[in-house]
Amino acid sequence: MSETTSLPLHVEPKEIVYRDRNQTIQKVVARFDGFDKEYYVSDHGQRTAVVAVRNGAVLLVRQYRLLINALSYEIPGGKVDEDETPAAAALRECREETGVECLNPQLLISYHPSLDIWKNYTYVFYAEEFAKVAESDSDRRVWIPLARCIEMVLAQEIVDSLTIIALLTYHTLRIGPLHPSKVVVRA
Repeated sequence: MSETTSLPLHVEPKEIVYRDRNQTIQKVVARFDGFDKEYYVSDHGQRTAVVAVRNGAVLLVRQYRLLINALSYEIPGGKVDEDETPAAAALRECREETGVECLNPQLLISYHPSLDIWKNYTYVFYAEEFAKVAESDSDRRVWIPLARCIEMVLAQEIVDSLTIIALLTYHTLRIGPLHPSKVVVRA
């Protein structure tokens, strides 16, 4: 039997090997017929985000990211605290990161970003109504037309997987599927 097509006979209880305020790493051993496999699962808790759209433009946050050593364009989002629903956390994160207060969030998509070593179930909402849009002279918060956001995804100017999934899903469900002949990628 192969590990890719069979279930383990037994999964050993999880052993915590590391913990800090952002994550818990657990060692898990799966015992298959004829072999064992060790997994190190990084549990970051649930995360959430919101695609905020106003007059056809999407709210993005520009922020430094270590792994690309550059500024990244991302939708607002973050961790779901223990006392929050994913929707409430998405609204809180948007307000904290951008000063924009969204109303009436609707679930867009939810998913597992990884299925074996990264535990971070993710909820993405969208909002098209706002109670408040704080005035800001900061270039951290930007409104970019949805069509330009899709161009940025395809040109690898937006590289955050959460943002890519959210933008493509929003476009597909609210606007319609992307057609390769109509997609313009700026070089």
